[in-house]
Amino acid sequence: MPEEGAPARLLTPTDVRELAGRLGVRPSKRLGQNFVIESGTVRRIAVLAALRPDDVVLEVGPGLGSLTLALLEAGPGQLVAVEIDQVLAGELPRTIAARAPHLAGRVVVVTADALKIGELPAAPSVLVANLPYNVAVPVLLHLLAVLPSLTRGLVMVQAEVADRMCAGPGSRVYGTPSVKLAWYAAARAAGTVPRTVFWPVPNVDSRLVAFTRHDPPATTASREEVFAVIDAAFTQRRKTLRAALAGWAGSAAEAERRLRAAGIDPGLRGEALGVAEFARLAAVHPELPHTIRSS
Repeated sequence: MPEEGAPARLLTPTDVRELAGRLGVRPSKRLGQNFVIESGTVRRIAVLAALRPDDVVLEVGPGLGSLTLALLEAGPGQLVAVEIDQVLAGELPRTIAARAPHLAGRVVVVTADALKIGELPAAPSVLVANLPYNVAVPVLLHLLAVLPSLTRGLVMVQAEVADRMCAGPGSRVYGTPSVKLAWYAAARAAGTVPRTVFWPVPNVDSRLVAFTRHDPPATTASREEVFAVIDAAFTQRRKTLRAALAGWAGSAAEAERRLRAAGIDPGLRGEALGVAEFARLAAVHPELPHTIRSS
């Protein structure tokens, strides 16, 4: 048996196609499946993730195991793989046992939809994943909400999505994903991944986004209340906040009152505000109705 620290036998492009063929797996557009087939890419991701021996890694959508093997090789204490596809989830332990038998005991495979998970067999400290293109942001926001142990991560997403996730106020691509992610964490671009390392080859390039959790802005409002303001502000992003928030506040006049109470110019657009300003706005109480006189 290979010794601790020995390299894993990573999957080659031929291995990936043969394994998929044997399992009768065809990459699903519905599930956003694009499998990484280039070993240099998965090893690069594992290095950038800077895993420590005490880390518990969460990998979402491990697929056939290309990235999983590279992450195990990098030496975390444990890896929890969440896979929605039952066939892929069932095969992953066998792939690890065959290609990294000395590391197989560190892996727990959970067959589940990442958008619906709550507790996991171990509390993850770091997320490293090739997130499905169609649900990348919802999955990341859900995991940050339900897994407070997650302190950092490195995710691969569609290039345009990565730009939105990392954008700051005033950017042309700044929007709902940017602000909601900023509630939980600081995000930064961590590199580009060409489309040619995937099978099937997608129509877009991918990028890596690294994030580090931080405390949310100080506010008396709940996260749900803050997110409701963010959603309202960007639903009609071309409008001023006074107009865009009229439905949320009950009227344009009440929206203006709350904006001014929060120290925000009602003539600004949502793209001008940072998460702390949205948090401050959400904490402004509605205007109380006139006191009804008793008869």
